[in-house]
Amino acid sequence: MKKPLAPRPGAAPGLTPALERNIHALVERGKREQSDASIQQKVADAITSFTGSMHFVYLHIFVFGFWIAANVRWLPGISPWDQSFVVLAMIASVEAIFLSTFVLISQNRMAAEADRRAELDLQISLLTEHEITKVVALLNEMAPKLEIDPRQNEEFQEAASDIAPERVLDKIEETKG
Repeated sequence: MKKPLAPRPGAAPGLTPALERNIHALVERGKREQSDASIQQKVADAITSFTGSMHFVYLHIFVFGFWIAANVRWLPGISPWDQSFVVLAMIASVEAIFLSTFVLISQNRMAAEADRRAELDLQISLLTEHEITKVVALLNEMAPKLEIDPRQNEEFQEAASDIAPERVLDKIEETKG
């Protein structure tokens, strides 16, 4: 029985060197994409990040609470300036317009990143499928030398055939319709 390989010094237990390398590469890629982002993207991300935080909620509770309390005369010594709350409603509406725009900008960027990752996943899946098909074909060639008849199992034959991805997509669309 083979003894498991000892982990590399400093390596996290349960992670292979290849997995560690991949994690490091993904983290570095994320940092590079963040540093390559335009100033507008960075501003939109920062605003979106702040508006999605509890600090933003607390700030609004304080500001809106103060505004309402002052204008319903709950705070002595402060004269009301917006008793009908029209100005407050206008400010909240304009803020909502801008915030939703910043959120959409950030979502569009994240959607573009997700599309790139999906494309990468597809390419890797296609490459993996092709490589596995070649390995199965090789195993089918080796089987007779080991006195194994792979033709007895239909699945072995299917696994050795290449798959046309465009045909798979056509069949999926056909099935949906």
